[in-house]
Amino acid sequence: MKTGPLHGIRVIDFTHALAGPYCTMLLADLGADVIKVEPPGGEVTRSVGPYPEDRSEHTLGGYFQSVNRGKRSIVVDLKSADGLNTIRQLIAESDIVVENFSVGVADKLGLSYESLHEAHPQLIYGTLRGFGDPRSGVSPYADWPAMDVTMQAMAGALSITGTEGGTPVKIGPGVADIFPGTLLALGLVAAVMHARATGEGQHVDIAMYDAVLSLCERIVYQYSYTGEVPKPEGNTHPILSPFDVLEAADGWVSIAAPTDPRWVRLCEAIGRPELSTDPRFKSNVDRRAHRADVRELLQEWTKTRTRADIADVLGGKVPFGPVNTVADIFADPHARSREMLVPVDNPGSATQAVIAGQPIKFSATPARVQGRAPLLDEHGDELRREFGGRARSAAAPPLPQSPARSE
Repeated sequence: MKTGPLHGIRVIDFTHALAGPYCTMLLADLGADVIKVEPPGGEVTRSVGPYPEDRSEHTLGGYFQSVNRGKRSIVVDLKSADGLNTIRQLIAESDIVVENFSVGVADKLGLSYESLHEAHPQLIYGTLRGFGDPRSGVSPYADWPAMDVTMQAMAGALSITGTEGGTPVKIGPGVADIFPGTLLALGLVAAVMHARATGEGQHVDIAMYDAVLSLCERIVYQYSYTGEVPKPEGNTHPILSPFDVLEAADGWVSIAAPTDPRWVRLCEAIGRPELSTDPRFKSNVDRRAHRADVRELLQEWTKTRTRADIADVLGGKVPFGPVNTVADIFADPHARSREMLVPVDNPGSATQAVIAGQPIKFSATPARVQGRAPLLDEHGDELRREFGGRARSAAAPPLPQSPARSE
């Protein structure tokens, strides 16, 4: 039985790759009934691993498991009359439709926002594309395909990420997919509240470009205020000091103590109280002007100590954290106690998969991973019975091998 604050909300999910499925994954974790509509052969990320070593038949790879958990799968050929009939039956009893097709694809299929809104005025229609849907602003790049790295580049993230004076470095997590997906989930939930109050559905649109630019908000006001173009700062911060990643005897640690009280506390903790009254370091403005000196002083202290030693001295006193690998995180009691490492079944494998949990915690309506990802068309017959569909289940040829687009 599903739990969560969105229990009773039904979502028709036409999305693929990462950004769209991450959005609908959030809705599923929050209790929505997410029906993943897949083409014959399945959504392309089904062909992306890794797969369990003890499973010769590739069913659920890690990529697909992670962002499609808790959904129901139905295979529908949207180019057939029977397929469209099935989809219309599903949509007629649903609250939200989400798609991240290229511009114009849904319109050609007869699934445009306008046609569905006319038939179902309360329906909420979410779109997520690289440069947005033309209905909410026509981008000159509207027809360009998009992926995480290209969006990090175009929307400003890469311009401030990298070693000081060095080349741009891609941000590790797929932020240009995940953040837009998160914003779309927020927009859809807000639209549900509006629809419940007014009976009016609407179109909710996210451009990956816009979302990443929003994520990079600092560069906008910095340029507006100063006229200077922000550049990569390495692991430091252009406004705050200290705010850095430093080498330890057995790895790396992060330390941030830019406010004056925390700077005083840091100086006392490392046995250098005189630094807090040194004119070069007395205020954040002073420390920022002598940022290299601050870094050198702290680096001298951290390099001779292990991460555990540093944690004993700084833990709980100032913002501090070791630079953890995922192996460290698997051993960290925080991740287990907060249910952020969640085991799910892997059909046909003796080993469970572990995926990242749901970080939004509710006291009354718990949100959690609602189960593993579905097998291809696993719920097709069930859904056709549930919604009275007469369409036949589409055949499932071998999975495509090409990687999916991120939009």
